[in-house]
Amino acid sequence: MNRFFGFVLKEIYHIIRDQRTLVILFGMPVIQIFLFGYALTNEIKNARIAVYDPSKDYVTQGIINKLVSSGYFILQQYLETPAETDHVFRKTKTKEVLIFESQFSEKLFKNGKASVQIIGDATDPNEANVLANYTSAILQDYQQELNKTSAKPVLILPEVKMLFNPGLKGVYMFIPGLMALILILISALMTSISIAREKELGTMEVLLASPLNPLQIILGKVLPYLVLSFVIALIILGLGMTVFGVPVKGSFVLLLGECLLFTLMSLSLGILISTVANSQQTAMMMSMFGLMLPTVLLSGFVFPIENMPVILQWLSVLSPARWFIAIIKGIMHKGVGIEFLWKETGIILLMTLFFIWQSIRKFKIRLE
Repeated sequence: MNRFFGFVLKEIYHIIRDQRTLVILFGMPVIQIFLFGYALTNEIKNARIAVYDPSKDYVTQGIINKLVSSGYFILQQYLETPAETDHVFRKTKTKEVLIFESQFSEKLFKNGKASVQIIGDATDPNEANVLANYTSAILQDYQQELNKTSAKPVLILPEVKMLFNPGLKGVYMFIPGLMALILILISALMTSISIAREKELGTMEVLLASPLNPLQIILGKVLPYLVLSFVIALIILGLGMTVFGVPVKGSFVLLLGECLLFTLMSLSLGILISTVANSQQTAMMMSMFGLMLPTVLLSGFVFPIENMPVILQWLSVLSPARWFIAIIKGIMHKGVGIEFLWKETGIILLMTLFFIWQSIRKFKIRLE
């Protein structure tokens, strides 16, 4: 028994000395509970809206104030004409537009009814539908308040319209998100085990003895996988268009270029993981579990970023998938060009250069 307890004590000391294992054992559950606790919610808050209000009377102002004070909406801007609606959806992060008819209060009390059009950005159909329901409920509540003091009953008629996805098809939301998830996981996984495999097999000595410098070795590892990953991107895109009927309203060439850039970024991230990891198993764990949760939870793929606490919104900026999903939705659903997507494209490009630079910097030219 003494030998057994001695063996158990040795294992305890081994675990305590292994700081990486302790971080995974205790750190991952804490991170997961915070991420899931704050990100997993169907409630939508702080959605940006724009308003066209030609009458600007006390009724329309009362409705707008009630919407903003609810906590669900943030008034982003007033529109000069209803024709600006499409431009606002393409250029900004506006989720909904309200268009009041002219002489709103006069028609409401004279004719007993007036209409307000609710236009949603249905590239995320669930979010658009929830926001439209919130707005309709707030309009109905305000109508009831008016009826308490009005001489005759009045009726506010909401007219709901969805842009970019009138049928509210869920696949319009999932295809861009799945493209980002699959590409970053597969690409990072393929290259993350490449250098780690060389270390385990002992062939790293041959690479270090060759006349190739670290940049050439890293690019040589990335380029073959770049072709494979781009083919995977084409397969996903082709299936989305043919099987699920997701349209590409923008430039197909621009879409392919953005997919190629995101694939290169993912491969560069995998190489960075590979230079840090000492084994294929460690590299695989880092690339799979380290990337899956942030991609699903912090990219806006499933849960709106606006709903999250401020600290998670800031962390989501570091998620490459967040910017790629915005690009894909913009090109495929809204038909926008690079003039609207230059910021997201620039961020992914900077991430790519940063990962390559860090990979070269951390590449060890001597075996330990």
